[in-house]
Amino acid sequence: MSFQITKYTNADKGVWDDFLLNCKNYHFMFHRDFIEYHSDRFDDFSLIVRDEKNKIVTLLPGNISDGIFYSHQGLTFGGFLMDKNIHAIDILKIFDEIKFFLKLHNINKIIYKCIPVIYHQYPAQEDLYALFRSDAQLYRRDISSSILISNGFKYSKGRKWGVNKAKKEGVFCKEIDKPSEVWALIREVLAGHHDAKPVHSEVEIDYLKGKFPKNIKAYAAFLDEKIVSCSVTFETTEVVHTQYLACNQVGRDICALDMLIDFIISEASKYAKFFDFGISNEDNGKYLNNGLISQKESFGARAIVHDFYSVDIL
Repeated sequence: MSFQITKYTNADKGVWDDFLLNCKNYHFMFHRDFIEYHSDRFDDFSLIVRDEKNKIVTLLPGNISDGIFYSHQGLTFGGFLMDKNIHAIDILKIFDEIKFFLKLHNINKIIYKCIPVIYHQYPAQEDLYALFRSDAQLYRRDISSSILISNGFKYSKGRKWGVNKAKKEGVFCKEIDKPSEVWALIREVLAGHHDAKPVHSEVEIDYLKGKFPKNIKAYAAFLDEKIVSCSVTFETTEVVHTQYLACNQVGRDICALDMLIDFIISEASKYAKFFDFGISNEDNGKYLNNGLISQKESFGARAIVHDFYSVDIL
């Protein structure tokens, strides 16, 4: 079988989004409305692969920078988005043809960000074998911490104590309508503790919430009607991921974040399979923040990995 590779254009938006709904490693971040909310920051070079019958069989979100194809710098992760009927031999051929296609466009390297396995709705690791066959180099591995909600996870004694303390102090938790309502606290915590800023602005996160109301949610813990801890989650049909977590000094003193996380996990248990805290790494995965990952593990979370590969196009 031969395959046709084309660069995504705005005219392809409808067929791109339609394909996502039936691919075996779907995530709402791969919708064009999400990819393009920050299109001014990236030179998009997403690819569409069709078979001999002109049917789309896989998509590859991507951008280019300095002669390198990234899959995609504007996304946490993103590799081949595959039709359920695709075979391993097809992905091997497609990967070779994509390398040839990129070489014709003067691109000499691929940086490939694998989709973690918890985001697969059906087995979808044909790409890892294709990377191996292309002598790809694993240059970064981040460790994320996830709870398999249905498997009877357990909190540590200290975490149970923290949840109960917050309850006794009168903290209450609820979902709120606009993520921007907690942005002041998120900015404060990121600046004060990490010398960083949120990836999204208030306008951007509310825009994305409007586009994906079932996939982006905001939660807050209140004491005396004031927000003392908050979270913004990115959610799929099976995974609830804490994109942002923040707690001010008042909240820390009364363990409000413990109670908030417990509240979100309880809500997630009604419909999701995994609760994912995200990574605890810096320096391209080589530094592990022991305190941060220990906090996540005290809720019963254990490790999955986010892998990054480099492929030279010869």
